[in-house]
Amino acid sequence: MDSYFSPMNEVNILAKLADLKEDHYQQLLALSAMMELLIEKGVLSHEEIAQKVSELDNIKARPPYPTA
Repeated sequence: MDSYFSPMNEVNILAKLADLKEDHYQQLLALSAMMELLIEKGVLSHEEIAQKVSELDNIKARPPYPTA
């Protein structure tokens, strides 16, 4: 049996996944706090943020190569 698929390796992979989820949560929390502070200080509005999110989402939705 290949040692790559050992139960211990699976535990390690699951632990890494849990760490990534925690990192993602902490980054999202920090981003949300920064956005709220910028809104509270009048630097940005909810509408401006929503517009930028829409713009970035549209860029991401386009394929990175020309389509025929």
